[in-house]
Amino acid sequence: MGSSPFIIVAIDGGAASGKSSSSRILAERFNLLHVDTGSFYRHLTSELLRRGVPHTDLPALRAVLPELKFDTRLEGRSARMLIGGQPAGDEIRSAAVNEHVAHYAAVPEVREVLIGYQRGQADVARQHGFRGLVMEGRDIGSKIFPAADCRFFLFADPAERAKRRAAEGRQDVIGQRDTIDSVRLNQSAQGAIAIDSTFLTLEQVVDRLAADIAAKLGA
Repeated sequence: MGSSPFIIVAIDGGAASGKSSSSRILAERFNLLHVDTGSFYRHLTSELLRRGVPHTDLPALRAVLPELKFDTRLEGRSARMLIGGQPAGDEIRSAAVNEHVAHYAAVPEVREVLIGYQRGQADVARQHGFRGLVMEGRDIGSKIFPAADCRFFLFADPAERAKRRAAEGRQDVIGQRDTIDSVRLNQSAQGAIAIDSTFLTLEQVVDRLAADIAAKLGA
């Protein structure tokens, strides 16, 4: 009997679309490495703010970005990014990072420096015996893993997403985030399975995603 396939699951979607919660559950259910690329951008944003490099200063960004050294540490089933050997702290959820992260993420040079690192998480998953990885973000199925075994796009009504964000204690302006994120977030280009989570429970969303993943794994 052949060995179980290693699969890559890409889950894209805007803020509060349900991708983070569902990704974590799927990682546990199928023994996948969970990769939250949003936390990568938040950590990088925090580091650039600490260094005093604004997203509008492209020459400064181009000088600093190649100097940064990225590594990965596992925390349970999740990949945590290290910059210069240091993990992110609570500051990645600060008001300053909330305000600036989408602007940094919209800069092509910032996205480019993270592409190889993000793709390298598949090797991390293999090295640690996972059956695959589930990566969530905003350009995963189109740019990072366009040939992923499963590609999903989660979306929901902006009002519902704003309500979910408020319930989490976050104050993101959903419409503003969507406008900035549109640089990376492109549903039609992904050709992904689109799921409207507006009126679905988390369990229902997970079940829809899980059915396709189980089929790929032969489970």
